[in-house]
Amino acid sequence: MSSIAPTKTVFYITIVTASKMIGAGLATIGLVGAGAGIGVLFAGLVHGLARSPYHVDVLFRYTILGFALTEAMGLLAIMMSFLILYT
Repeated sequence: MSSIAPTKTVFYITIVTASKMIGAGLATIGLVGAGAGIGVLFAGLVHGLARSPYHVDVLFRYTILGFALTEAMGLLAIMMSFLILYT
């Protein structure tokens, strides 16, 4: 008894490749949010330092923490994009 393996047509391969490209492109939209978040974060730092220059240490600590969390979301978005594209 021989098993017949299903063949993948050119149409199937083209649709899967196009879907992966579209999905990877949509997954990178999260990088826009990360960039905007970092911009808002450092704008808040500048505004806070202008209002209260004596709280530099506390404001800078919170800014770096927010930067790390925002950048982590951007890295997760690009990771998902690569997973979609290369699997």
